[in-house]
Amino acid sequence: MVEPPGWHSRGYLPHFDNGRSLQAVTYRLADALPAAVVLRLEEQSIDQAAHRAEIERFIDAGHGCCLLRRAENARLVVANWRHFDGLRYQLHAWVVMPNHVHVLIEPIANHSLSEIVQSWKSYTAKALLRHDAGQRPALPTSSRVWQADYWDRFIRDERHYRATVDYIHQNPVHAGLCANAEDWPWSSLGARADGPQD
Repeated sequence: MVEPPGWHSRGYLPHFDNGRSLQAVTYRLADALPAAVVLRLEEQSIDQAAHRAEIERFIDAGHGCCLLRRAENARLVVANWRHFDGLRYQLHAWVVMPNHVHVLIEPIANHSLSEIVQSWKSYTAKALLRHDAGQRPALPTSSRVWQADYWDRFIRDERHYRATVDYIHQNPVHAGLCANAEDWPWSSLGARADGPQD
């Protein structure tokens, strides 16, 4: 079957990537979603929106090693996003949660979304593995840092854009990590110009 222009899949999730649309991207640590939950979700016959909501509920509960809870690891992820901001993409909004991230970008110069996300995950996986040596909580024994794929959604209109930015910024509040979104240092809303402090 031939996929419509802009759509592709690597056998996990379908992606829309035309190299220029605003994209909301979520990716998580490899152990953020317990295997039993994955199996149960595969067995359920629920629509995509309900499936996605169930996944969000579990990852917001803070499962896994929560490697990104440590300030130096969250800082590394944010610095990596900022490195190519304005060159490969324009950052619009972002948040680093203890076991997953959300980022809203607009690719530029025809850099594909899959290329961008792969570079983020590859660089940060290597750096996080170096930083993780001997730390607690430790990475799972597989040493795989990130999930195999990522979830993305292209932004349809201004209303969808505002809702997405709000969702990203409010995620720490919904997960019970802070009372006000502005208090979470690892987001585009809470970060100061000189970067989040420990």
